[in-house]
Amino acid sequence: MPQDVFAPWTDPNEKPIIQFQNVTKRFGDFTAIDDLTIDIYEREFFALLGPSGCGKTTMMRMLAGFETPTEGTILLSGQDIAPVPPNKRAVNMMFQSYALFPHLSIWDNIAFGLRRDKRPKDEVSQRVEEMLRLTRLEKFARRKPHQISGGQRQRVALARSLAKAPKLLLLDEPLGALDKKLRQETQFELMDIQEKTGTTFVIVTHDQEEAMTVASRVAVMDHGKIIQVATPADIYEAPNSTYVADFIGDVNLIRGKATGKDGDRLRIAWAEGQPEIVGTPNREFANGDTVHFAIRPEKVAISSEKPDSPNAIPGKVHDIAYLGNISTYHVELAGGQIIKAQTANNRRISRRSFTWEDNVWLSFTDTAGVLLET
Repeated sequence: MPQDVFAPWTDPNEKPIIQFQNVTKRFGDFTAIDDLTIDIYEREFFALLGPSGCGKTTMMRMLAGFETPTEGTILLSGQDIAPVPPNKRAVNMMFQSYALFPHLSIWDNIAFGLRRDKRPKDEVSQRVEEMLRLTRLEKFARRKPHQISGGQRQRVALARSLAKAPKLLLLDEPLGALDKKLRQETQFELMDIQEKTGTTFVIVTHDQEEAMTVASRVAVMDHGKIIQVATPADIYEAPNSTYVADFIGDVNLIRGKATGKDGDRLRIAWAEGQPEIVGTPNREFANGDTVHFAIRPEKVAISSEKPDSPNAIPGKVHDIAYLGNISTYHVELAGGQIIKAQTANNRRISRRSFTWEDNVWLSFTDTAGVLLET
């Protein structure tokens, strides 16, 4: 692996900054976190991604010290953090609401934690100025929170959280209150600030696009368990289950049975009277095993003539979604299943190639999809 690729999780000599060891958290009869073991490394931008109620905020609250594990241990830099009160941990948390003090100026908001720690006056001043520069807020130092925009308030909250130089910064849905365009801009600012400070960031989000943009690794969660931890590219291209494939981005899922092998390739029977799908598995399937074939819409080509391809399936255009940069065709196959195919609209003026009710062919290579067991 090239030296400039940041991937401490691949190095057996790297020690994680955070270790969850068999952590379970129960609230009465409800298990919020279920026997969870995970390592997070220094300088990572780590995303916890999952639907509401999957346990991601509970994990974060345990790191911050607002909850304690029912079972198991959480280590920060090798130390069990359970006995350490929240205000003594080298951890800071940035809340979704930002929780700024309305009566204090931006400068005083950022200085608040440092003053409470009774830091020397000149040290406070130097650190606040440094944080204002980092978040590009120098011009707004004397304003009150209500006199600046939502995106600027978000940066004030970030500056205040980083002022005490925590080892770990926890961000709970930090961009939830911003509109889509501002959110996308702010994602890159967050990444930039995280890289400059070298602080380990753990972000909780249910926005898959956000997690895929900012994170070095993403942990996809469901019902208190981590289903897969991987880089955004691996989560997208090599999901370990239909849950992860379906949760991240758009996907076509076809359920079938393994019928035999041609060298490295596996044949899958999936509908009466339809040609078998040919895929390249990365694990063994025996004849008769159930196989879930997952393929992204952008990897499915659509044409009017039957193409020369290992996989070519006839269908009829059922629906078209025009999204500006791309068009998504919903194609109904003979058995009634709908498959999505995506094409880029790379010419400004072009007649749509296909319209509703057109007979078309869908095709894809034998390596375009992922063959999953569950």
